[in-house]
Amino acid sequence: MRVNLTVNGRPQQADDVWEGESLLYVLRERLGLPGSKNACEQGECGSCTVRLDGVPVCACLVAAGQAEGREVVTVEGLGEGELSAVQRAFIDAGAVQCGFCTPGLLVAADELLEHNPQPSDADIREALSGNLCRCTGYEKILDAVRLAAARRGEAG
Repeated sequence: MRVNLTVNGRPQQADDVWEGESLLYVLRERLGLPGSKNACEQGECGSCTVRLDGVPVCACLVAAGQAEGREVVTVEGLGEGELSAVQRAFIDAGAVQCGFCTPGLLVAADELLEHNPQPSDADIREALSGNLCRCTGYEKILDAVRLAAARRGEAG
């Protein structure tokens, strides 16, 4: 089957997609967007988080056909030619270690800050609760989201 979707603002087409193929596979293997990571394949870790029509989803759990005609934003789409505020904050706060969980965390944090520019710590924890990180104690990740929110507040 053919799947037509918009990825990071650009119309895309994937051909010969089989019925059980995941959106994650299409993004990584067919469209050459390796940012979303394939970790648990069960929707438990959040490493493959993308936004589907603005809503964070685990791309490993979305059948590619479900994305037909829809808008997908991956970690590659967060910055337009440069790092987004959230990406920059993760670097500045030292929130990136091995980097495997980072794409999903970035997508989830970006979505949070888009809808809640001044989140509480509880809001941040809730928004990131579906993303697991094996390297950090999460504190630097929380610091990064706080930093991104503060910078957005200063700029706005």
